[in-house]
Amino acid sequence: MFKGLFLSLIFTITLPLSAFATTSNDIIEKYIPDAQKIGEGRLSVFLADVYDAELFADNQNSIAQNKPPYALTLFYLRPLKSETIAKRSAKEMRNIGLDDELKIAAWHEKMRKIFPDVKDGSSITGIYTSDKQTIFYQSNNEIGRIKDPEFGQYFFGIWLNEKTSAPDLRAKLLGKRDS
Repeated sequence: MFKGLFLSLIFTITLPLSAFATTSNDIIEKYIPDAQKIGEGRLSVFLADVYDAELFADNQNSIAQNKPPYALTLFYLRPLKSETIAKRSAKEMRNIGLDDELKIAAWHEKMRKIFPDVKDGSSITGIYTSDKQTIFYQSNNEIGRIKDPEFGQYFFGIWLNEKTSAPDLRAKLLGKRDS
């Protein structure tokens, strides 16, 4: 009896996790048919874990040459407001070289509308498509898209640009395990 109860409990706990993993992979495969995980890492700020990140592409060379499609999934480890995510994203775009304040303001407003408030356990996947659109998903639901090709370059540059504020995370995402 306890064995059956134990197996039921394990199934109940793991079912949502496995269903989520399948859904995320299905979405990524829709845009990147031969997707493989290039790398993964954790962002921590002042000893506080913020999120785990995973980068997917058809191969490592396409990332190195900044050739979409590729996808980045963030698994949040703490609650954050939509405004906080959008504001930090705009700041990071400035830090990697975007100096068009009108464009930053317009993109900030779009991100603020797209990004939901997140909690520990939430995830968001951003996909930079082969036609250079950026599409965002939360679980299996599309939550928004930005068609400006330049947006994708700067948005994903937050993690992939050499000027990123998180060089250790960048190295791990790019598959450089010794960082």
